[in-house]
Amino acid sequence: MDQPRALVIGGGIGGLTAAVALRQRGWAVTVLERAPELTPVGAGLGLAPNAQRALDVIGLGDRVRALSAWQGDGGLRAPGGRWLSRTSSEAAADRFGGPLVLVHRATLVSLLASALPEGVVRTGTAAVLTDPGGGGRPAVVSTPDGELEAELVVAADGIRSAVRQALFPDHPGPRYTGLTTWRVVVPAPERPFAPHETWGRGRLWGTQPLKDGRVYAYAMATAPEGAHAPDDERAELRRLFGDWHDPVPAIIDAADPGQVLRHDVHEMAVPLPAYHSGRVALLGDAAHAMQPTLGQGGNQAIEDAIVLAHHVGPDGDFGAAAECVGGLAAYSADRLPRTTAIVRQATRTGRMTAVSNPVAVAVRDALIVAVSRFGPGLILRGFAGIADWRPPQHTYASGTPRQ
Repeated sequence: MDQPRALVIGGGIGGLTAAVALRQRGWAVTVLERAPELTPVGAGLGLAPNAQRALDVIGLGDRVRALSAWQGDGGLRAPGGRWLSRTSSEAAADRFGGPLVLVHRATLVSLLASALPEGVVRTGTAAVLTDPGGGGRPAVVSTPDGELEAELVVAADGIRSAVRQALFPDHPGPRYTGLTTWRVVVPAPERPFAPHETWGRGRLWGTQPLKDGRVYAYAMATAPEGAHAPDDERAELRRLFGDWHDPVPAIIDAADPGQVLRHDVHEMAVPLPAYHSGRVALLGDAAHAMQPTLGQGGNQAIEDAIVLAHHVGPDGDFGAAAECVGGLAAYSADRLPRTTAIVRQATRTGRMTAVSNPVAVAVRDALIVAVSRFGPGLILRGFAGIADWRPPQHTYASGTPRQ
């Protein structure tokens, strides 16, 4: 076979990153996306230095860094406006080798899609894994246009992954965390503000600038699973956050009620036994859904894609069963311990933000203030081992490759 075939199920950030990376490693790639167009679900996404270095591998890291809008100070606040901790974009960049870049998901999806030739992405195409392959036979995926065979299938089909369920039918899957989130993108308010995240009693709010002059805001609160506002979600935000410090009320007022996104938060509390089976690899939320408290969900999907392409690269004949098993087993061994640890750290952080008892909130805030007195380094230390990750390949921007 001159060129091995790969099918990517899902045209989100992880799936598109995998498609670009695999094509650059010599694969003939087809992306199967059930939606009629590549319209990403969500609003903003924070790309930490680890994801930026992963994107360096496929030549897109600098284009993402050019979108950085965070300059100067920022930090963590209380609902009344008091700063609990302060840090700066410079301190974060010095600590982890790059800035935090806030982008709209549509911007990143467009950037990734532009790196793929026309025809690689097939929208409006539902895909069902029929046979995971193995033992010398290809994997088989069923679509409305017929069956497709491939030497590799990448399942990037999200938190409710049908492929994951087919591969691991006895796994309990993601569980509800007790938290729900809201996200919105609005024009920037007239009064300038420092980027911030604000922790209250069982509630969280974040306001971050985007490069195009708009603002990405997100909120989280404890709520029953499946709950919705009796009127609209902007009104719900007013009820929960309307008396918080500036610019929170102005951001809520500027939101279009129809554009406020609300989603319950689920996480993969029980890790999968592996991120592969047969000739199929799982990545992103399909493999390791996590709470958004570290801002690493999309970042880890990008890492997954780059590491997967590294392990199933051009060395050897991946059409052979032994090469297939070896490459995907190496991918699982590389990614499962790291992402499991990050899922658990995000859970611990989520518990801190969900504290609602007034005494416990006061203790939590006092500890944050005490730690912050020792400088931003201690606050940023919580991202050590996450944001300073480097890809296994050498890149122009990532220094020495990982050993």
